[in-house]
Amino acid sequence: MNLSDPSPETNPERQEPSEEQERVESETAKENVDRSMEEYLQLKNQLLAYTFVMSAIAFVSAWFYYSLNVALNYAIGACVGVVYLRMLARDVERLGREKSSLSKSRLALFAGLIIVATQWNQLQVLPIFLGFLTYKAALFVYVLQTTLLPDAE
Repeated sequence: MNLSDPSPETNPERQEPSEEQERVESETAKENVDRSMEEYLQLKNQLLAYTFVMSAIAFVSAWFYYSLNVALNYAIGACVGVVYLRMLARDVERLGREKSSLSKSRLALFAGLIIVATQWNQLQVLPIFLGFLTYKAALFVYVLQTTLLPDAE
């Protein structure tokens, strides 16, 4: 050990932070968390809005080009996709504070939807599946928007 190096005990520059410094650091951390949570809530609301708009456009298009039955099947899938997205958002909100990992219950929602669609004769699997995937299309649109047009927000 080199005796010329000051040890942490004898180093005068190394002092405990004062209460004022701790308070300022705590407030700064709280402001950062609040800002991050505000950005997250804005993202969640924007994704839900994109999903609703895309679902409405696809519903009307399916009704116009196919039939009301196909459009309603699509709407069922889109509604379950929105519920799935909201469940995912709720899990993400709780991730840091209450939980350390995401739950798997959302998978049961999707599996139940597909099982019901295959067993019930009036339902069609493909429109329901495509309706469910509408939230993924909304994510894709959001990513394209933030990547290609970052100043548009």
